[in-house]
Amino acid sequence: MLELLREHVCFGGIQRFYRHASREIGLPTRCSVFVPEMAATTPVPALFYLTGLTCTEETFMIKAGAQRVAVALGMALITADTSSRGANVVGETDAWDFGFGAGFYVDAIESPWNAHYRMCSYMQELRELVINELPINASQTGIVGHSLGGHGALILALRNPQLFKSVSAIAPIAAPTQCPWGKEAFAGYLCADQASWQQYDASALMASMRTLFPSGILLDQGLSDQFLFVRLLPELFEEACQKAAQPLMIRRHIGYDHAHYFISTVVEDHIRFHRRAFDRASG
Repeated sequence: MLELLREHVCFGGIQRFYRHASREIGLPTRCSVFVPEMAATTPVPALFYLTGLTCTEETFMIKAGAQRVAVALGMALITADTSSRGANVVGETDAWDFGFGAGFYVDAIESPWNAHYRMCSYMQELRELVINELPINASQTGIVGHSLGGHGALILALRNPQLFKSVSAIAPIAAPTQCPWGKEAFAGYLCADQASWQQYDASALMASMRTLFPSGILLDQGLSDQFLFVRLLPELFEEACQKAAQPLMIRRHIGYDHAHYFISTVVEDHIRFHRRAFDRASG
């Protein structure tokens, strides 16, 4: 059950922050939801946004300016946290890119992480929860994310195409099994058998599929991104999409880096991309 913590009027809609007891994480967990004014009378489409390393459920809602576009298109925005909070696992705050604020959207199987670090299953729980309790159209939900969240959006959509009708990503960690962030995180959260890591690698997943999203996937990448060549590797996802006959619109932007300034620049295009996908599916 969602417990309302606070709310703010924003662009004529309502920005709300909730807490709930998560069955998957086993701890109180927070999320944010923005609903346009029309949600007062009819269920609306929803876009789930997954944030990057160190971010919380509030970061995107404050920094991206996405509510203005969501109101214009009659869409809800839903953002989750990036890890469990309050697990008190030894070592979870030792590094900024592992543990606290860095759940990597996997279901950990190694102890002690497996008790509370279950962000993959949690995102499915959150979708079910908001659809049951808020005026969300269950047949029109999409997912997008940035960086770590872009990785999460891609794998969640590829693993659950029946839940998410559309997917896009902004500067995602596109092949985590091939980069330092992913290798370190998966070694900690998952078993030593690297073959099991493939289920959380968007490029590996896509390579084993065939045209899962016929209307396409949108991916934006800044060419001045400091993480581009070692940690993000979008070219590997692009190659996998070509093998899978998966339409992909990848846009490379000169001068843009990894910060929220880039997110705020392209976020309107992403929201409109998902709205068009919903309209095509229902039309």
